[in-house]
Amino acid sequence: MDHSTSRSSWLDVLITALAPAIWGSTYIVTTEILPPDRPFTAALLRALPAGLLLVLYSRYLPRPSEWPRLLVLAALNIGFFQALLFVAAYRLPGGLAAVVGAIQPLLVMGLVWSMDGQRPASVAVAASVVGIAGMAALLLVPDASWDPIGIAAAFIGTACMASGTYLTRRWRPTVPLLAFTGWQLLIGGLFLLPVAWLIDPPLPPLSLMQWLGYAYLSLFGALLAYVLWFRGIARLAPVAVSSLGLLSPLVAVILGWALLGQSITGVALLGLVAVLGSILAVQWAAAAKPAVVAPHVKVARCTTPTAQGDN
Repeated sequence: MDHSTSRSSWLDVLITALAPAIWGSTYIVTTEILPPDRPFTAALLRALPAGLLLVLYSRYLPRPSEWPRLLVLAALNIGFFQALLFVAAYRLPGGLAAVVGAIQPLLVMGLVWSMDGQRPASVAVAASVVGIAGMAALLLVPDASWDPIGIAAAFIGTACMASGTYLTRRWRPTVPLLAFTGWQLLIGGLFLLPVAWLIDPPLPPLSLMQWLGYAYLSLFGALLAYVLWFRGIARLAPVAVSSLGLLSPLVAVILGWALLGQSITGVALLGLVAVLGSILAVQWAAAAKPAVVAPHVKVARCTTPTAQGDN
């Protein structure tokens, strides 16, 4: 790999890393600003408005042949993942959901190996194991409650996200980036709509700060973050992208320390360093075999349906 290619690859890593970093702020916004005990409503209001805005802006109607894969990816990346993520977060104290989620890079490696026949680099496997151990040291508490429903939700949600990441890269959808992100958010939000309606209590009258909290989750936590995430999937190896997901709980811990006075000492501090080291190691291993950029992916205004053949 020449110097310019290496620099471009690391720039893509940094841009993609912004997505899980933004997602890391979701916890503090949800717990400190939003109304309590409405996880599916929060997921719905994060996905649906952002998807609608992107779909209206892009003005791209997928072709009939593009709908089946788009529906599958929307269900995996948004609908199922968001629902199961919040179930796990509410039922698993002490960061146990984040520790289960840390196995995502290993799941992606397994998919790439079993489906594509590409054996993962030993450095990447070892780094992912270190990342799981570091996340456990950072977030687990001795008296954590191993709720079976929460554990199942965390594992299935992680498997959905890993499968969505792998399939997004494998299928290389021809839908332009903004429309691709928008339709997934819109469809995923529609999946969440009946769940939120049936399970969560109605929203109380919202304060200005709560309105701003929901707006932040939608505009930054969904619209911007998922555009950057799917851009990264198109440009980087799936394992490299999935390892960046560890930044989400990491940022949540740092924000808790900076804004809520939560401490990071001893073993937890070593865990933080181990997680950061594992992310960098996976990126170095993936950079040794650079991914080919999907030529159709462009962060630009999408064409109208009458000019779909030009994309």
